[in-house]
Amino acid sequence: MDRAWSSTKRGLSNLWQGLREWCGDAAYERYRLYAKRTGQNPIQSPTEFYVDQLNKKYSRPNRCC
Repeated sequence: MDRAWSSTKRGLSNLWQGLREWCGDAAYERYRLYAKRTGQNPIQSPTEFYVDQLNKKYSRPNRCC
């Protein structure tokens, strides 16, 4: 029973992490790991990171119309 629960819990955790990666919710955690690994200073706050991502997304030309 304990082994089955452990396996189920691990599977659900992997599913949850995959969903967070797919929808972009884990982007800030990935950024922090990258910034620490490369020695980037200062590391942006979550708010600064979010605003920077929005600026990057909407500063590109939109060719839809």
